[in-house]
Amino acid sequence: MGLAGNRKAPRCLANGPWASGKVTVTTGETTPQHSPELGDTDVLRSTPARHSFGSRMRRHAGVLAVISGGGAVGSVARYLVELALPTRPGSFPWGTFAVNIVGCLLVGLLMVLVTEVWQTGRYLRPFLGVGVLGGFTTFSTLAVETHALAARGQWLLTNVYVVGSVLAGLTAVWVGVILARLLARRPLGRRARR
Repeated sequence: MGLAGNRKAPRCLANGPWASGKVTVTTGETTPQHSPELGDTDVLRSTPARHSFGSRMRRHAGVLAVISGGGAVGSVARYLVELALPTRPGSFPWGTFAVNIVGCLLVGLLMVLVTEVWQTGRYLRPFLGVGVLGGFTTFSTLAVETHALAARGQWLLTNVYVVGSVLAGLTAVWVGVILARLLARRPLGRRARR
């Protein structure tokens, strides 16, 4: 069988094992397999997906559950911050700015603690990183608020908000990493090897 059924191989694949018809290319998962007809080289041959989407989802059900729970916690926390710091039209969106910067600081702390300090199980990182912090922080609201400021012609405030959010976010991640390493008495430079 030729490339993806009966179609002709593209010109760039016209020579070599692809042209011989000994390799089947389809979409889906592939695994390297040895091909004695082609010598000592390994080629990618199509193999059926080992697990259906449903079986993969069942295998990850626990992780999906903790992400959902964490997302609920983070989203409610963000909503409460937005209630405490409401944004009036045309004013600086302090609520969104605060949750994004605090989220960046916490993700810096978390990633060092989870990858370098704590011996964690399978659920802590998805719960805190993807769930809680993913639900807490919000890039989409930043984008909508930026659009609203720009639509009102408030270009200075728009630029301060966007550039300030990015710079403050990067700084917050960096501070979180340093703080976590100081608290854990780890080297401040590159990640220490385990």
